[in-house]
Amino acid sequence: MRRGWLVACLILLGVFGTALFVSLDYSLSDSLGPGAGFFPFWLSVIGGALTVAIMVQVSRSPAPAGADLVSGSDRAAVMRSIALLVALGITAAALEPLGYRLTMLLFVPGVLLLLGVRSPIPVALCALAGSFGVFHVFYHWLKVPLPIGMLGI
Repeated sequence: MRRGWLVACLILLGVFGTALFVSLDYSLSDSLGPGAGFFPFWLSVIGGALTVAIMVQVSRSPAPAGADLVSGSDRAAVMRSIALLVALGITAAALEPLGYRLTMLLFVPGVLLLLGVRSPIPVALCALAGSFGVFHVFYHWLKVPLPIGMLGI
């Protein structure tokens, strides 16, 4: 278990380090206040510091005997995590051709079912709100361009 935490922390440090590196290309402030790089910079610094704190805490805690062995329940969690990563990859690949609304209409219920939600009404409501609702808010109200897709939906 401890090895898994340390590997996850190293991956997070890579993500936060990359975000920090990319955020340095943008200004931290402009004439109106915080610039485009302000929030990514500080979020990556804070996230990196918290990740280092978790690494220190995990490395100092005593590991129980056999903690690095994968048990049955841990194996199921690992398989769910892998399935979630695969779903994220498929979603990223499908975002441009299908558009935001259709991609999220498929992704949100898939993830909810993967995580164990079995009630159809909340799954359907979350799928509609997470696809068409979020698209409407970002595209029409906030004027954030999101992919429309080949079908125009």
